[in-house]
Order: sequence, then C-alpha cells, then structure tokens
Amino acid sequence: MGLLEPSHIIIIIAVLLLFFGGKKIPELMRGLGKGMKEFNDAKNGDTSTTTTTPAAPTAAPTEEKPKS
Repeated sequence: MGLLEPSHIIIIIAVLLLFFGGKKIPELMRGLGKGMKEFNDAKNGDTSTTTTTPAAPTAAPTEEKPKS
C-alpha cells in the first residue's frame, strides 16, 4: 500500500475543489509556482528576475506659500 494511491489523489482534488472552487485554484497554483521559482532562485543565488516591481511614482516637491 503506497503513500499516495490514485484514490487518495482523487479525494484530495475533490476536497480542494469543494474548499476553493474551480475559479480560485488556477490562481493558487500560479502563486505557488511563482513562490517556488523565487525560492529556487534565492537558493541558487540567482539575483536576476524576470519580473520587476514598478518603482513608486515620485511627486515633485511643491512649495507652499505662506498664508496671509
């Protein structure tokens, strides 16, 4: 008797569908894959990433006029 038999995998998938629904699972898997990629990149010391976070927009300093 193995650790994960086909019947166990089917039960696990059914429970995931009940909890999260069909629309949420692809989003969860995408996040899991992205996290695993970032973890492996960090573990291997790879600092170049394909996704970059956009820099926050900087506002030009404004001069306030004294109220009279």
